[in-house]
Amino acid sequence: MKKIVVLLVVLLVIVGGAFVVLRLTSNNEDQNQFAFAEIVRGDLENTVTSTGTIEAVGTVEVGTQVSGTIAYLYADFNDQVTEGQLLAVLDTTVLNASVREAEASVEQSKAQVEEALANYERNLPLYNKGFLSEAEFLPIRTAVQTQQALVKSAQAKLERAKQNYEYAFIRSPITGTIIQRNVEAGQTVAASLSAPVLFVIAENLSQMEIKALVDESDIGQINAGQEIRFTVLAYPDETFEGSVRQVRLQPATVQNVVNYTVVIDADNEDNHLLPGMTATVDFIIKQGENIMMIKSTALQFQPSIEMIESSQGLKGREAPKRPEFTRSRIEGREPPPSGSEIEASSTKTMEAQDNSSRLWYFKEDGSLAFFRVTTGISASNNTEIIADSDVKEGMSFISGYTNVKSEKKEISNTSSGPPGRGLGRI
Repeated sequence: MKKIVVLLVVLLVIVGGAFVVLRLTSNNEDQNQFAFAEIVRGDLENTVTSTGTIEAVGTVEVGTQVSGTIAYLYADFNDQVTEGQLLAVLDTTVLNASVREAEASVEQSKAQVEEALANYERNLPLYNKGFLSEAEFLPIRTAVQTQQALVKSAQAKLERAKQNYEYAFIRSPITGTIIQRNVEAGQTVAASLSAPVLFVIAENLSQMEIKALVDESDIGQINAGQEIRFTVLAYPDETFEGSVRQVRLQPATVQNVVNYTVVIDADNEDNHLLPGMTATVDFIIKQGENIMMIKSTALQFQPSIEMIESSQGLKGREAPKRPEFTRSRIEGREPPPSGSEIEASSTKTMEAQDNSSRLWYFKEDGSLAFFRVTTGISASNNTEIIADSDVKEGMSFISGYTNVKSEKKEISNTSSGPPGRGLGRI
């Protein structure tokens, strides 16, 4: 009985050890699950995004040059006004009194001139006959000139008083729309230090401008005349268009980031755009229509030396499942990498020259190979593939892989691939 028990224990130990060895062997085997991306056709564009404030073109601030109380208001927000139209009137009581006082000064000065002239004419014959000396006659003659100068001074004061009286009547300097009113009837305005702003008038609301701040890293791609698109929060489903009018050279530093102001012209015929709105602007740098493109992860994929050597030693093993492409599509492809190319592929990134990149795929025998392609526009996680005789629409290439043993992504450029595409193991 003891012998049977011992044999059973030995048998269990052997079976358990074999299970552990097999489990460890299975876990130590690296199995890579690959994802593929397909070359498709579509539209692609490269843009620079910024934000800015919408402002009216030809905005004029209407103020007052004299102090006083607003007696009457004849205009309000959104009113259409014409050039010279009366907008408001200040209390003219004090100003009118100043005009009358200046008129009185002019009359007084004229009377004094007449008196001086009469005295001059009465003493002139006496001076000519020698009864008055030069010293005695000089003050008489000078008095005439002095009184005449005082008349001119009084007249100037009268003109200034009349002009100040006219300033009490606030008129529109342009034809446009009132977009801001800062005063109410009965309010006192003081113009002693600076002219207070009573109204803001926009000359033409059918044309708007956007002042957008662009980061210094992107400003080199912005030029006058460049087309842009923008949206506003008030109309999230509507896209507006415009063009760059000016790139201002004066920098503006915001939170230690250097920005430059870009002025954009935009049509507003439907009056949807209002002054003060925030616009999200897309500057169109490059765009392409109906071009070949592929997920950028496929261009970033770079196999290691071990992966390439393993793929070339797949004798008797299952080749990775991959989207098939016909021989006619892969004719002219580059041969498998040489030793020097394999060594270079161990680096994290390929040194690209003239926008040249590599797209990796599995050959029919399961070994890795690549096409060298020229890239163009890159945006929205897609990159343009310049037309090439070797690469055609519908072909699929490796975009990434996942290590099955560790169940972690070994590299970041792993893509789910297009629908219906399989995953393979190596």
